[in-house]
Amino acid sequence: MATRLLRLSAVLRNKSNLTEVSKRWRSTLAAPSFEQVIINGPPTRCTTLDNGFRVATEDSGGLTATVGLWIDAGSRYETDSTNGVAHFLEHMAFKGTSKRSQTDLELEIENMGAHLNAYTSREQTVFYAKCLAEDIPKCVEILSDIILNSRLGEQEIERERDVILREMQEVETNLQEVVFDHLHATAYQGTALGRTILGPTKNIKSISRQDLSDFIKTHYKPPRMVMAGAGAIKHDDLVKLTEKNFSSLSGSYSDEIPIPTPCRFTGSEIRVRDDSIPLAHVAIAVEGCGWADADNIPLMVANTLIGAWTRTQGAGVNNSSHLAAAAAQDNLAHTFQSFNTCYKDTGLWGIYFVCDPLKCEDMMYNIQTEWMRICTEVTESEVERARNMLKTNMLLQLDGSTPVCEDIGRQMLFYNRRIPTHELIARIESVTAKNVRDVGMKYIYDHCPALAAVGPIENLPDYNRIRSSMYWLRV
Repeated sequence: MATRLLRLSAVLRNKSNLTEVSKRWRSTLAAPSFEQVIINGPPTRCTTLDNGFRVATEDSGGLTATVGLWIDAGSRYETDSTNGVAHFLEHMAFKGTSKRSQTDLELEIENMGAHLNAYTSREQTVFYAKCLAEDIPKCVEILSDIILNSRLGEQEIERERDVILREMQEVETNLQEVVFDHLHATAYQGTALGRTILGPTKNIKSISRQDLSDFIKTHYKPPRMVMAGAGAIKHDDLVKLTEKNFSSLSGSYSDEIPIPTPCRFTGSEIRVRDDSIPLAHVAIAVEGCGWADADNIPLMVANTLIGAWTRTQGAGVNNSSHLAAAAAQDNLAHTFQSFNTCYKDTGLWGIYFVCDPLKCEDMMYNIQTEWMRICTEVTESEVERARNMLKTNMLLQLDGSTPVCEDIGRQMLFYNRRIPTHELIARIESVTAKNVRDVGMKYIYDHCPALAAVGPIENLPDYNRIRSSMYWLRV
């Protein structure tokens, strides 16, 4: 009997040991933590070719990829007489080359099932393609063709004038676009950032083939270009493709190297009162910092603290954003959106809102109250919530090969590297309430804002009154 009990005890001990081993084994197969996923994400590989052309990729696998050219040449590099050339060139890129007619180009892209697109901003021009992994070589060759061999035919130029003029008319019906153009025009008046991307009507009607050709020769240079790729893409393969298709580009300048002049910020306003418009559209901003400035991350956290809100959202007065709760409780606005627009050496930090005609004053009061609170009273719990929201928003924006490719191209132009995700997360997590208050005092408190407003804005306070609310006097 004793022997049987000893044997049973040994069996139970063995089973207990097996159970512990099994638990430890299962724990090693558990889902990785957030930190593990971030640190072990696919790396961004970078290579610089002999002519200065940079190639940067993130191989995340899959069946599709996005490849594109990011060029450090936007409307900021234009003059008053050539304003609109960069955007005009974007349109002309798809109108045929010396190798392909417009029809041939469109059919070739469609037969692959690929998507070819482009856009122009104040500091960049971008051409990119989304395709199957097996079609990457063909897409890179097409991108090189439209950059190096664009025909710029006179008939096509004349036809695109009308297209761009119609596009300008459409933009003028988008009051948010109108307000932000006005905001740049007044904040950076007399400088390159004050001009619109599309350019004035008189320029669109007068831009010549020579203007387009000169802009390409001056600004489309390898040291200012990045070939970015994301998705199912091999870095070494893309480097070879870029060398093959862009080796003819010279990185040397025959004339003086174009460097963007500093754009000064001016506290000022533009008001366009139109009582026929049902709602008032208003944007107010102070001067922020450039992409590479150390203050950019704390300003992004402060921007997240203000947040964005529309009447269609839930929560209402229970919203975590103080401004959203006030707007919901008193019907102050239909929508508002805080923004932090960065350029190389400057930026705009502010808020855009849409409200009923007689709500402008109350909404502006609540905005500036919240701004002053961020400068003086923001708490650690609020900053912790804003940090988490900012991390989530940034990671959600990198969902897919196209936004990742765009992130790579933009960062390579601004930083000459791509900041690893874990480094960016660490920077965000290091921001404290004191950091937010410090940047608030540095950029917001007692600074002259820029203001742009369109619509029924009779109720909007006078600029001097708005300026006097940019600080608090307390006993």
